[in-house]
Amino acid sequence: MPVASSLGRILPRRTWVPLRTIAVWVIVVSGLVGFAGRSWGQGANLDGEPRVLLDAAKADASWFKTNQGTIEIADTDAGKAVVLGWTSADALPELKLTAKETWDLSRFWYVSVDVANPGESIVRVKIKANSRDPKWQTNEREYVLYPGERAMVRMPLIRRLPDELKDDLFGMRGFPDGYEPDDGDYPRRGLNVAKLKQVMFGPSGLAASGKLYLYRIVAEGTYRAPPWAEGDTSMLFPLIDRFGQYKHRDWPGKIHATEDFARRIDAEEQDLAANPGPKAWDKFGGWATGPQLEATGHFRVQKYDGKWWFVDPEGHLFWSHGIDCVGPNGAVTPIDDREHYFEFLPDEGPFAAFYTTGHGAPHGYYQNKNPYRAYAFSQANLFRKYGPQWRTRYADVVHRRLRSWGVNTIGNWSDRDIAALDRTPYVTTLSTKSRNIEGSSGYWGKFPDPFAVEFVETINRWIRLQAEKTGRDPWCIGYFVDNEMSWGDDTSLAVATLQSPADQPAKKVFIDDLKAKYGSIDKLNEAWGTEYASWKAMLESTDAPDKEKAAEDLGAFYTKIAETYFRTVAEALHKHAPGKLYLGCRFARVNDRAAKAAAKYCDVVSYNRYQVDVAELALPEGIDKPIIIGEFHFGALDRGMFCMGLRMTANQDDRAEAYRRYVRSALDNPAIVGTHWFQYMNQATTGRFDGENYQIGFVDVCDTPNPEIVQAAREIGAEMYRRRAGK
Repeated sequence: MPVASSLGRILPRRTWVPLRTIAVWVIVVSGLVGFAGRSWGQGANLDGEPRVLLDAAKADASWFKTNQGTIEIADTDAGKAVVLGWTSADALPELKLTAKETWDLSRFWYVSVDVANPGESIVRVKIKANSRDPKWQTNEREYVLYPGERAMVRMPLIRRLPDELKDDLFGMRGFPDGYEPDDGDYPRRGLNVAKLKQVMFGPSGLAASGKLYLYRIVAEGTYRAPPWAEGDTSMLFPLIDRFGQYKHRDWPGKIHATEDFARRIDAEEQDLAANPGPKAWDKFGGWATGPQLEATGHFRVQKYDGKWWFVDPEGHLFWSHGIDCVGPNGAVTPIDDREHYFEFLPDEGPFAAFYTTGHGAPHGYYQNKNPYRAYAFSQANLFRKYGPQWRTRYADVVHRRLRSWGVNTIGNWSDRDIAALDRTPYVTTLSTKSRNIEGSSGYWGKFPDPFAVEFVETINRWIRLQAEKTGRDPWCIGYFVDNEMSWGDDTSLAVATLQSPADQPAKKVFIDDLKAKYGSIDKLNEAWGTEYASWKAMLESTDAPDKEKAAEDLGAFYTKIAETYFRTVAEALHKHAPGKLYLGCRFARVNDRAAKAAAKYCDVVSYNRYQVDVAELALPEGIDKPIIIGEFHFGALDRGMFCMGLRMTANQDDRAEAYRRYVRSALDNPAIVGTHWFQYMNQATTGRFDGENYQIGFVDVCDTPNPEIVQAAREIGAEMYRRRAGK
């Protein structure tokens, strides 16, 4: 398979970009006849006859219409293909297959596209499928095609949970056998696969111009709905075995008896002995055989030979290949109101020690249930596996694994006792706590008010306490502060400030700024088109102004909020932990004003980037600072889990390849100094506090490594320094 060695120059781009004009060409396809499935559950069988939705060999050019690019039928070395061509990244063609009525694809696992990239640039492609019953539900998958590569890109069909089962299955993002809800706060929607209406395909980025050869679109992989999906849940409950696994399926690596744990230990010891880790690394995981730079005894950042790097305490170039949530707590699940889900919940004895108490959740079934009981299946399994001294034995295994896997960083939210052994570099995390801007909103909560006295006091106290533990530790890379805050658009926080009550500290500062600029309320009213009777009336008002008329002032105060937030944190960190790096706030979505403020005060700007690549990720034009990826992941449904997470793949091999391509795109981006995978262990099969139950771990809930992604990480660890250096 051809592999691009470099993405070339990464062009700066704006963090917010306008929606692109997408040229759509349409084929209306009549309903086709399906076939009976021979198996059901996770692990699709690809032996059955696929159902062809589009065959280029039988297509006619007159079917296609486009107002951008070119559409034609052409002969290629592999046969006839529908050729999608484009000359602008702002007008990408999209193939849209629309059934005259609907397709019944309920007996298939995947919609798959046989496609080739004949060009010399990497191309990102996207598959989408829609059903409408009565509202639209959508699944989508993106994939990166290397130059000269042909691939069968498979998108799993996620099924809509029947309405009559919603009272029986709850507290989870995904349900057994590939079902998900079609509502709620989760971005993907379960499809009515018996009434599929549309399938779409086309390029979605990376190449400003190019072509794709499309050979076929098919439905494939046999699937048969489980009996419980018809409404008879007597066959389903209990659905979780004593080890926290789905009990009605089998898969490679599943634990069937307690005795299996000892066999797993023996097998892994042999694997770790055979794979001790990259030979070119120093003790920190830096490039021991690479350039020797200044050694300061702490991690720092430096631009070297046109690319940003960390530099480790010994003065070696360091690229942070990390994993988040390293520790024993990955599979803790609420049990209140769901006791019947579980085959075994101990009343007494050693396994009763693994009950815990949860306190609220930002979303989902347990949002307003405080407190609730939960059970730590992951810890119970570690006790079974390693015995009464499981914490000590487990910590040792974790560090040996990371080195063997080519992973040199313990990422965010990891176990402090494991990190404190000083065998693998680590990051630490803090959160700002203060009064919020009351008019703000966001997925994880409101935005903190950086002008509140308690904001300054709290962040100084917390960083000082953290610095007492880690401030002098050379193994600590630096501090993340906060996570996925709601930055909104480039005036949103200023508008939210004006929608807050009169005693909001930020609001008082904003109005003082406006007084200094305008002098009188009449001049402000003239500029904004408002009718405030006085400055006091403005302070007491919670109405939002006209954003266009007040845009200049709203933007200026938004910048002041962002800069005050980052400056306050940076000053506290440099005061109390002067040797540690400020790693930013882990942007999920962000605008240019916030990104510029972060770059002004952070040593490294962090993004949680759940995409298939980060080739185009850049700070606003003109800013040259290092970037780190705080979170990304891919998941699949062939190892007993119920949900793939935020980025889907077809199976474990596909998941491992997605990992390689993502991290390689980061290695080829001159600004990016590391990627941290979220997370070390699969989440609980029945969901964590907010319902996330993703197959996103390097290990499962029984502490068994997934060999496919481990192998991918080992390959990255072995190649990453030479690739980063362009050698």
